[in-house]
Amino acid sequence: MCSNILHTSIRYGLLPLITLLFSCQKKFEPTDYSAYFSGEIQNPTSNYILFFKDNDLLDTIFLDENNRFEKKFDSLTPGLYIYRINPEFQYVYFDKNDSLHLRLNSRDFDHSIIFSGRGAEKNNFLMNLTVKNLVDESTRYENYDYDVNQFTRFIDSTHAARTTYYLRSKAVIGWDPEFDMYAKTKLDLHFYSQKEIYPIAHYVRTKKDIREQLPVDYYAFRNKIDFNNEKLIRYSSFTKYLAIMLSSISDESDLDFDSETKFDKNITKLHIVDTLIRNEKVKNTVLDNIALIYLLEDQNLNNNDKFFEAYFKLSTDTTQHREIVKIQNAVQNLKYENRLPKVDLVDIDEKSVDFKKLIHKKTLMFVWTKNGLAHAEASHKRALDLLEKRPDIQVISVCIDGEHQEWKDLIRPYKHPNLIELRCTDFNDMKDKWIITKIQRSIILNKDGSIQEAFVNIFDRNIEKLLE
Repeated sequence: MCSNILHTSIRYGLLPLITLLFSCQKKFEPTDYSAYFSGEIQNPTSNYILFFKDNDLLDTIFLDENNRFEKKFDSLTPGLYIYRINPEFQYVYFDKNDSLHLRLNSRDFDHSIIFSGRGAEKNNFLMNLTVKNLVDESTRYENYDYDVNQFTRFIDSTHAARTTYYLRSKAVIGWDPEFDMYAKTKLDLHFYSQKEIYPIAHYVRTKKDIREQLPVDYYAFRNKIDFNNEKLIRYSSFTKYLAIMLSSISDESDLDFDSETKFDKNITKLHIVDTLIRNEKVKNTVLDNIALIYLLEDQNLNNNDKFFEAYFKLSTDTTQHREIVKIQNAVQNLKYENRLPKVDLVDIDEKSVDFKKLIHKKTLMFVWTKNGLAHAEASHKRALDLLEKRPDIQVISVCIDGEHQEWKDLIRPYKHPNLIELRCTDFNDMKDKWIITKIQRSIILNKDGSIQEAFVNIFDRNIEKLLE
């Protein structure tokens, strides 16, 4: 059978010859933990791939002239790893002696990922689950309009159907317990997140408070989650759910989300984590995440002192304390009436731009990536809508990545005399100076170029009021 696979694979170029030779012929010794990672990247955003274990960079793997790569690891501990092609990333799971070949298109990152070779089946399952979850997210908001019984029936039946898919795949592929932990976490927390969001989202969309109508055991799923598992603290399915759950609990007493309660809710989150999580490493990581999010959302100087007093009291990670203070200092450079630090930007003619000289009226600046075209399109449409309503302002659109000609092609449909299109040539510098940690980030500047609001979202329902 291996000879047939080898013949087919050479004919169609699906796998490097060396990978097939190892997967078909070699018998591995118990002490041999070598592994192979190879692949082909269509439309790459850079000429290298970053390979991580948790937050630790293990290797930089360069693409050749055909956008292909191949890496042999002399010893690779079985487990979950991250490969990053900026600004996107995804997970890959290696068992002992796996030889994985990856194909993806950076323009449709998650939806295009396909693995082949030894260990491909479980990784393809994980990506199929990821895509199914993404499809759910594209339609989930309509589901939040359902009444309690409709929503509960829908979410439970969908969860059951996907669990059947998971159990069938597990039986056929036969993966190990550690991979099962990641697969089951991705499966379950996707649906648990929707249950956490539902009461709040239903209120936002319908103005109906249905919390009293929830079944008494509605949140029983929380008891099924291991909040002390260190292997999950860098896993996005877990960290995303935890952020949603903490917001859900802290929002229970107030569904109006006015800015005056943000500080109190973040303090509440700190104390929930202190009560909920016993493992010190997990607790510190979650506390750090809350502190980072707080830094990017609430910049009331009086509140800051109180918040960090509580944070430093509960967190025991002094190394991370220094990092949080560093970020806090960077955020202070973006406080009200300061000027944005200089970053490298170019215009449509690829000429360097002095950002300060562009500001002569109230300005909204937003960022986008060519790898998130749905967000880019929605942001541009929102910008054009705002400009029609407010011809006295201007909007500056900054693309954070991509080649120049490709960027010019992408912005061609968006024309308005008060819409200025720019491209960033050094995203890492911009990320550090302007604290760009999420693509929804926008900034409002006064007509003299001073900062009015450094941390806003272009889709914020109050954005028009902020631009007055």
